[in-house]
Amino acid sequence: MSTPARLLEILTSQGAVPTGWADTVGAVRRELFLPDTIEAGGLTISRSESPERWLAAVYDDLHVITQVNDGRETPEGTYRLPTSSSSLPSIMLEMLDLLEVREGQRVLELGAATGYNAAWLAHRLGSDHVTSVDIDPALAEQAARNLDAAGFHPQVFCGPGEYGRPDGAPYDRVIATYTVPEVPYAWVEQAPTGRIITPWGGSFFPYSFAVLDVTDGEAHGRFTGYPAFMRTRRNRPHRGYLADFLHHREEAAESRTDLSPLSFDGDPDALFFIGLDLPDAWYMRVDADNGSGEATFWILADDRRSWAAADHAPGAGEYVVTQYGPRPLWDEAQRSYRRWEKRGRPERDRAGLSVTRDGERVWLDTPGDVVR
Repeated sequence: MSTPARLLEILTSQGAVPTGWADTVGAVRRELFLPDTIEAGGLTISRSESPERWLAAVYDDLHVITQVNDGRETPEGTYRLPTSSSSLPSIMLEMLDLLEVREGQRVLELGAATGYNAAWLAHRLGSDHVTSVDIDPALAEQAARNLDAAGFHPQVFCGPGEYGRPDGAPYDRVIATYTVPEVPYAWVEQAPTGRIITPWGGSFFPYSFAVLDVTDGEAHGRFTGYPAFMRTRRNRPHRGYLADFLHHREEAAESRTDLSPLSFDGDPDALFFIGLDLPDAWYMRVDADNGSGEATFWILADDRRSWAAADHAPGAGEYVVTQYGPRPLWDEAQRSYRRWEKRGRPERDRAGLSVTRDGERVWLDTPGDVVR
């Protein structure tokens, strides 16, 4: 039977239910927060056509995409960028555990989406203790409708999440359900003695939770987890097919490197520190489909003006690098990788983040050792 109780059973078996959240998971009906057609586990599932499959997906620990391309028409062949979803319940609980909410606290949520996360917060704390904001008016309206149908009535507003919701401040907790390249200082101001949890990172490595505690007008904390969330829509860089970023291939410069392109791939610590230096470029690994073990590691600038490709061949001592544009992206990434090596190949968990009125700093071990 596909019910909240089934979801609770699945999450409990994974050890994913923190203390204090079991009643909430078992009480809130996720089906009330999802549209009739969803994308889950790589499949498009219609409730009207396959009601049992639809419910099974809803009450599993699955990431469910509910909107692509900001809700615009998507003709066949158009790149489909997921722009709203109902996150993995286990990841939601990971964030809520980090948030450390307690009875009586007031929470500001940025990124209402379907309203499901706000419903969990409202069930735990009471609707009058939860405020949620979404930049997309259709999503904000949808979240409010879904919450109402489920019997919860937190305040839901439409607006840019980076501004928070100052007229409701102060808050005890701030939680963002999308990735930010920098933590807005408005969040610090609006939770003057609170805690902030947000997915954090630039284009190269956006897979960290920033866990920040606020005192005396400053927020300080560390990174944890490996979440994959959608990016803030404010100043969101272009995304598309690889071909959308490649141009002037006949004018590209060729060179050699002794650093294997696969040195980056699969090493989250290296990728994190490289990402501090390349927040405005992203990477893609493409493996040959002939069983040769060959692969190409692409680095692509957000502004689409520059690109680089490093070709890996098993057993090779040198690797071919091709680059085009005003930025030699492979060279930048390689220099960053070498700096990481010279620092002793530190793990990401040694890094920390400070947010003040003057901006954001990433540091290693102590706030005095600033690395970005």
